[in-house]
Amino acid sequence: MGFLSVIRRWALRDKMPIREIARRTGLSRNTVKKYLREGIVEPKFKTPPRPSKLDPYADRLSAWLLTQTRKSRKERRTVKQMHADLVTLVFPA
Repeated sequence: MGFLSVIRRWALRDKMPIREIARRTGLSRNTVKKYLREGIVEPKFKTPPRPSKLDPYADRLSAWLLTQTRKSRKERRTVKQMHADLVTLVFPA
């Protein structure tokens, strides 16, 4: 259920005071009033697409995971070992 629908339900159906809604949600009373007054369904935040730091190594990581799944459980490398290999790959000594 959406965050704003919870706020609306508390205010309209449960008759909860705005101060109590603000206390429970951690929002300011002005923000709660704004959400109740306007017909906003959900806040829309525009986040630009950001590349991951692991994007240059995604193919290699996928290959590592694929080869590890084919091995028996005792022969697989641990996540700590894969992390150490990735660190040496990114930051060669």
